[in-house]
Amino acid sequence: MDPYTPRTRPGTRKKNLGLSQKEYTKITGTIASVRRHRHPEDNLDDEISRNHLSQEGHSKSHNDSSFIAETSFVRAPLNSRVVSSSTAPKSKGKGRQESLDRVPLDIQEALMLEDLLFVLSGIEGTYITYHPDYSPEDDDPLQGIRFIVAPSLDSSLNDLVERILPLGMYYTAIFAFIEQRSHLEFGLVNHALCAAIREMLRDYQTLLSQLEHAFNTSASFSLQKLWFYVHPTVHTLSLIYQLILELATADDPGNDLSSSSSSSDEDDEEAARNEALGLGGAKLKAVLSEINKTDIGNGLSGSSGIAVKGGEVLTIIYERMQNMSGDPTATAIYGKLLKQAGRPYVEMLRDWVSNGHLADPYEELLVKESKFIDRGILEMDYTDEYWERRYTLRDGSISPGSSKRHQAGIPSPRSVGGRLPGGACVPPLLESWKHKILLAGKYLNVIRECGIDMNKDKAPADQNLSMDDEKFYEFIEDAYSHANKTLLQLLLNDQELIPRLRSLKRYFFLSQSSFLTHMLDLASTELRKSSKSVSVAKLQSLLDLALNTDVVGEDTLYRDDLKVTIAESGLYDFLLKVVTVSGIVKPEEGGLGEEEVKKEKEEKKPMQAIDAMTFDYNVKFPLSLVISRKTILRYQLLFRFLLHLKHVEQALSNMWIEQKTTPWRRQVPTHPEFMGWRLRVCLLRARMLAFIQQILAFVTFEVLEPNWHALEAKLDKVVTVDQLLRDHVDFLDTCLKESMLTSSKLLKACSKLIVVCQTFAFYSASFTKSANQAIAAAEDPASDPSKTKRWDVLNKFETNFNHWFQVHLDCVQFYASSDNVSLLPLVVRLNSVKVA
Repeated sequence: MDPYTPRTRPGTRKKNLGLSQKEYTKITGTIASVRRHRHPEDNLDDEISRNHLSQEGHSKSHNDSSFIAETSFVRAPLNSRVVSSSTAPKSKGKGRQESLDRVPLDIQEALMLEDLLFVLSGIEGTYITYHPDYSPEDDDPLQGIRFIVAPSLDSSLNDLVERILPLGMYYTAIFAFIEQRSHLEFGLVNHALCAAIREMLRDYQTLLSQLEHAFNTSASFSLQKLWFYVHPTVHTLSLIYQLILELATADDPGNDLSSSSSSSDEDDEEAARNEALGLGGAKLKAVLSEINKTDIGNGLSGSSGIAVKGGEVLTIIYERMQNMSGDPTATAIYGKLLKQAGRPYVEMLRDWVSNGHLADPYEELLVKESKFIDRGILEMDYTDEYWERRYTLRDGSISPGSSKRHQAGIPSPRSVGGRLPGGACVPPLLESWKHKILLAGKYLNVIRECGIDMNKDKAPADQNLSMDDEKFYEFIEDAYSHANKTLLQLLLNDQELIPRLRSLKRYFFLSQSSFLTHMLDLASTELRKSSKSVSVAKLQSLLDLALNTDVVGEDTLYRDDLKVTIAESGLYDFLLKVVTVSGIVKPEEGGLGEEEVKKEKEEKKPMQAIDAMTFDYNVKFPLSLVISRKTILRYQLLFRFLLHLKHVEQALSNMWIEQKTTPWRRQVPTHPEFMGWRLRVCLLRARMLAFIQQILAFVTFEVLEPNWHALEAKLDKVVTVDQLLRDHVDFLDTCLKESMLTSSKLLKACSKLIVVCQTFAFYSASFTKSANQAIAAAEDPASDPSKTKRWDVLNKFETNFNHWFQVHLDCVQFYASSDNVSLLPLVVRLNSVKVA
């Protein structure tokens, strides 16, 4: 006979019980009689009534459809002993539970052993049954099935049985967890975890088979021996049970209540409309509630809709291992589960850092790909978006030294534990490596986009890497260093980044600006037009002519990449919008402020082409990662500022040339008032020219040039691509700050001063006309008609210039002493411009 088939106790078993064959037959007959007949103390009416109900229930259960029974059979193939709850809700097990008061202890122990072997497999026994409150349809299967022992069991045996019973609950919960989390939507990490737990359950099932064999063949097998064998397993399964409970309760449970409460608050009109559309009624609400409950039960978060998967699963296992580090068994169990569950995660990371290929079908990895950002957008030169947002970290962190985070696309943290859900939760072991992991794959993707095939022989010989293995992190470091060096070599040598940056310095920072002076002379007529009516094509042809005439050496290599464009807004208006943190208009004055802004826009004259002209620079991929649209915008802001200063300086110089003519040099001794006015005009022009020249000299010689040399020194020592990008952006930001273009107060005062100087230069012809009128009326100074007017105009210019010059000087002195020490040389320069 098969040793695993229950059969009659062998002779050795009988002898061990100390019973003769006759006594043993009598006891077994008594047990069978107790199961068939009433207790002696029951009355006859109760016996008849109970027998009638029992027979009726038996025939009903026998004749009923077997659908429910088949459902339970599918759930537990060995559960042929379970009676359907709908047919016999109060009598569970093989039959009606009989009292054990009159049964000898040896027989009670044998019955308990038989039931326990069923219970340890998750199957209800005769004297060990499901808890009365248990309902297969309503209870969460991940909580496990609770079992209770017949109260009539002897207390000496009850203690041992109660110790063993939790194994049944642990087993049923773990089995349900494996069945649920093996579905596709829970990802590869959950699948690997379920496989590892299933392997542990296989050892447990092997132990049960051995115990059943011992129960069937060994006469000395007892509850004490059963407890001795399963005692270590109780602790092991309890550790796994606690883990699956934390995994099952890691998501947000409260959304179902909030959604039901919000739906119950709908008004009557909306309810009637929904009912008419077939969307209302209690049945639909019940269905929706059931769907929500199913989602919660399946591990889907109520608020984020993201299952507990990927990095979050590994984080939970690791945290449990750390919290129970004093328990060697827990450390071994959780360490094994972490290694097994982390294998698919490690494989995805290896593929990413060694090949730049992101294979993450279930969004479990810490790296996220935005597939809508691809090479197609490079033609619009949004390469900063391609670099910064094509591949990002799911937790939103940007760089190792930055506290800023991308906010778009980051799921909200779990209400339980505060962890980010799913792949956005970075395993603690990888927290310090996440930026290198991201950058290694990004670098390889850029290299691959350039058409360069990366060698795939970088994978280590040892394929069984895990997150607790030092070799894994050595592999990440090697992959990062290799990708970084390859891309850096590509940018600096193959793509000639340094010569490109030097050409940008010449064109945008006017380090050799003879071509610009030539162009301004050629395009003087065109640049006096409004920005909307100017011909960009004509300006471009004049720029090409100036470049062909004046540019030599390395500049000739990149002059075709320089283009003329017309900006839509003025330089200072644009900068003020950028640097102003809080609006000038208060909330209660919003309407009035908007009207004033509209009036200013209506009264504002259109910009001249010279105020809107700027340069653009075409760069191909991958150089466009370094010279991106954001960096070119910074170059353009600095260029427009320098161009404005150059233009005003040229206008004031032309005014000086004009003031060397006869009306300004002729002596008129009979008209001393006119000679005083003429001297005041020349003095104001000289002070304005000195101010413009001091600002221009400060920006070029004490801001741009020293910072450029500092950048070149950094580029000689650069070791990573991100350091290169960061150094380039820092250089431009420093130049903008030290050029007074990032402070609203400094910018406002400086722009007012430059506009006053520019307007004063525009009045050059008017001043000359006034001088001619004054000379013509020199014989009779009293009859000079323009005397009052010319003095009023001059006084207004002097008042405005003196006021804004003092405001600007005060601002520069304040910021030089507090925020921007680099402005100290400008304080010295401005003090040389004496105030009248």
